[in-house]
Amino acid sequence: MLIFSKCADKGTAQETTSQDSVKTDDFYGFGSQVKMGEHLVHICGCNDCHTPKKMTDHGPDMDWDLMLSGHPANAPEPQVNRKEMEGKGLAVTGDLTTWVGPWGVSYTANLTPDSTGTLAWTEEQFIYALRNGITKGLPGSRPILPPMPWPEYKNMTDGEMKAIFAYLKSIKPISNVVPPPKPPESAPPKKG
Repeated sequence: MLIFSKCADKGTAQETTSQDSVKTDDFYGFGSQVKMGEHLVHICGCNDCHTPKKMTDHGPDMDWDLMLSGHPANAPEPQVNRKEMEGKGLAVTGDLTTWVGPWGVSYTANLTPDSTGTLAWTEEQFIYALRNGITKGLPGSRPILPPMPWPEYKNMTDGEMKAIFAYLKSIKPISNVVPPPKPPESAPPKKG
């Protein structure tokens, strides 16, 4: 936001930005890095995919007991014609944690600080993962698959990513082994 004011004696415009008044020492008004991270997780829609849903009479609703734990390990496979979905577009399960598309099948990751989630991750790995679209932030790992919008999230500041990571480290750990992704059914066989 720009604020323009006119000086009474000279008639010139003076420009200041609202960022001049923002205090970063209180994490933009959230008071702590963790609270700022919590806010970012909610406005960035992390729960939309990484928190399983329960079906209600109003449609899917967040299962907060499983917050950010990813695709439930015991959930059934989606009952779709994968080859057809891979060719046409995509399909998603009712709990919004399994996605089928031209890339194959992807399952949302466990982001909780459990050994089956992000417990062993470092802040540097987390930032590398979001900046480069690489699983677990380890160079040489597989790419992060759709629908994860890492190409948008890579534009966050380091401070925003660090706040999200701090929040993820503060939430309840949930043991949940997410299955690995599946390649497209129409993928050519690997050579060698």
